[in-house]
Amino acid sequence: MTIFHSIFTPNVLEWMARFCFGYPFVMSWYWIAGSVLYWFIRERHRPKYTAPPPLPETPLVSVLLPCFNEAKQLHETMAVLMDSHYPNYEVIAINDGSSDDTGEILDQLIHQYPKLRVAHLVENQGKSTALNAGLLMARADLLVCIDGDALLDPHAIHWLVYRFLTNDRLGGVSGNPRIRNRTTLLGKLQVGEFSSIVGMIKRTQALYGTLFTVSGVVCAFRKVAVMEAGLWAPAAMTDDVDLTFRVQAKGWGVGFEPHALCWILMPETLSGLWKQRVRWSEGGSQAAIGATMAILKSHPFAWSLLLIWSNFFISTIWAFCIVIWFTILNVNQFFSGDALTLYKNFLPTSWGIILAATYLIQSLIGFALDRQYEKTSFRSFGWIIWYPLVYWCVQTCSCVVGFTKALFRPKDIKGTWVSPDRGVR
Repeated sequence: MTIFHSIFTPNVLEWMARFCFGYPFVMSWYWIAGSVLYWFIRERHRPKYTAPPPLPETPLVSVLLPCFNEAKQLHETMAVLMDSHYPNYEVIAINDGSSDDTGEILDQLIHQYPKLRVAHLVENQGKSTALNAGLLMARADLLVCIDGDALLDPHAIHWLVYRFLTNDRLGGVSGNPRIRNRTTLLGKLQVGEFSSIVGMIKRTQALYGTLFTVSGVVCAFRKVAVMEAGLWAPAAMTDDVDLTFRVQAKGWGVGFEPHALCWILMPETLSGLWKQRVRWSEGGSQAAIGATMAILKSHPFAWSLLLIWSNFFISTIWAFCIVIWFTILNVNQFFSGDALTLYKNFLPTSWGIILAATYLIQSLIGFALDRQYEKTSFRSFGWIIWYPLVYWCVQTCSCVVGFTKALFRPKDIKGTWVSPDRGVR
């Protein structure tokens, strides 16, 4: 008998196993039901993204483009952005103390694009500070925010404005990011992730009225909602999660617009993927922990966040439970010398097969829902069988590491930028 048996009895391990396999099974069907219902209610009769609905007016929109070391992507990003079909917008690019030629390129592009204005920050102060500088320069009441390496669909601004004009209490809208670098297995897996997980989660959350986060790579806000929420927080590691919580806590609604497409670059190395997911997890944990008091206050709108706030912490407990359960199970059997049982722990059981089959069903439905926006997305379906082996391990471990780091992160440290892994192009 090892030391673990005195703490984790067979009954405890059995209940941990049930939770480890039962929670993702239940949540998978929850996302499936919510996203299908969202499609039936809101997407089924919507026009295709190539033919957006006419607008009663076209208010000025300020597109905020924070940049840090984007010299390789800027010309392409700006050319696509300036090709938008929306007639009334300006672009404010904020150079956040880049160490490459980003500043010089932006100064040259001013002469090429009359809609472009540029601000230079002397040193790297983080994306939140750059966005705040852009907000102060913005002439419009509607703000669209994209990353410096993102390619905005020509109709995206139109769709985002449409959502604001049809709902006066809407403070923010998340766009629909799509993966454009998919030459490796990790790239193909992320195509499936954004269809079968990210897109389905956003549909379900939007149907129930609250989002955990807008997609920072493509989103839009009313300026007044951002100002009421206290602007972007310089100390936030993930500015999008943090601001989404605070905007909703102030009583503003946040929605999802799947027609507002944006093509993004994502990591295609395990090292780059791990760093990104740990940062996302740490930032999401930081925002959820920081929003606790606002949610528990008596404001009637703040309570609507309780569902996604609770689900975040349950999913975090699940990640810790998976790591603890799997580690104890294998450590016990390693010291007992049962090599055959240890080997079998890495093979899927009946519950594991059921869980994998459920995820394949979820992926199939996710690809079907996204097919009207990206007809070639089904090409990645064959690769999605590797998702549990690669991504579940990365996601689970990064959640544990990120949440732990968030607990001990000093509150006054600014979230400065580092250049991410942008994959193979």
